[in-house]
Amino acid sequence: MEPLKIPATSNTPEVDFDFDQNRFCLKGESHPEDVTAFYQPVMDPLEAHLGNHGDGTCEFVLEFIYFNSSSAKIVMTLMDLIDEAAEAGATVNVKWVYDPEDDNMLELGEEFGEDLEHAKFELVAQESE
Repeated sequence: MEPLKIPATSNTPEVDFDFDQNRFCLKGESHPEDVTAFYQPVMDPLEAHLGNHGDGTCEFVLEFIYFNSSSAKIVMTLMDLIDEAAEAGATVNVKWVYDPEDDNMLELGEEFGEDLEHAKFELVAQESE
């Protein structure tokens, strides 16, 4: 499957999905005007890929600066897909990258990580620049 790359905007995250390498990254802010219009073309191929993934390894890097409640629902759906792939036999590693000064993103990461039963979850503080 061709890689899916969408550059970040002021209200949508960068999407960098490399299906061949099984590396998936969302980075930036997420508060699109129409969450379905933005995320449906992202989630559909990911869901198809993970459904046929088998027992390989894949990595997700989620590095959000901010997301609204509509985007949070998408993140919950993403976590469900990730956990289903892990339950089906894939080795799934999730890295939640957060600014160490942003307690809110840390807490959200902790909450999302607690919901995963089968995937490996790691909180990663961003390095200072």
